[in-house]
Amino acid sequence: MNLSKTLVVLDLEATGTWVEKDRIIEIALIKVHPDGQRDVYEKRVNPAMAIPPAVVKLTGISDDDVKDAPVFKDIAHDVADFIGDADLGGFNIDRYDFPLLRRELIDAGITLPMDGRRIFDAQKVYHLNEKRDLTAAYKFYCQKDLANAHTAMADTQATLEILESQSVKYGADDLDNLAQFDYRSTDEFYDAERKFRWWNGKLYMMFGKYAKRYSLEDVVKKDRGYLEWILSANFNQDVKSLVENALNGQYPVYQPSDE
Repeated sequence: MNLSKTLVVLDLEATGTWVEKDRIIEIALIKVHPDGQRDVYEKRVNPAMAIPPAVVKLTGISDDDVKDAPVFKDIAHDVADFIGDADLGGFNIDRYDFPLLRRELIDAGITLPMDGRRIFDAQKVYHLNEKRDLTAAYKFYCQKDLANAHTAMADTQATLEILESQSVKYGADDLDNLAQFDYRSTDEFYDAERKFRWWNGKLYMMFGKYAKRYSLEDVVKKDRGYLEWILSANFNQDVKSLVENALNGQYPVYQPSDE
């Protein structure tokens, strides 16, 4: 790979995927110089909050593993100095890793200049260059070309064949076994429309004037009138029931499926 400028490839493990609130628990950086030389920076980080069980299961990093690690502000200058003015690369870096890292740096009082810095997101390149639609899935799982694509019956027939192939490939020829794959809405969100999101055991609004700032319990104390407005507005019944119960002092308890 020829480089015209130094590239730093990064990956983060964190307490969750909420860029505005979650915290880094591990950071890995590989710096590649135009002459081919490589430098590595790797560090566990104490997030100063409990690591959710689902994250422990995914990453293998527990509270005990980071209890003696530095908090991010203590390594922030080292991270910024390591990155310098290099270009950045990663997988889903544009939507997740870099925004999270940048926010952690800002919280530590450091602003990473962006002038002249390019971001190379391997996930975006992959998605732009490799088709991921029904036609591609039909070719991958069934080794067939999809004729009459985007006609309802052809697409339905192809989907059935894909499910049959997937049940064999992943489920020992039993469709029920495909239910093990959690492809539905994740535990991070309370409702299907993602109006409320769990974080650190509490629900936060993802819309309106209190979006991403206050928990539902805080809004009940701060502005009951706003919640009463939600009850009269065009929100789905799950949201309205949640808000009505909250106004009556009743809150759901976070119960992730991984526990």
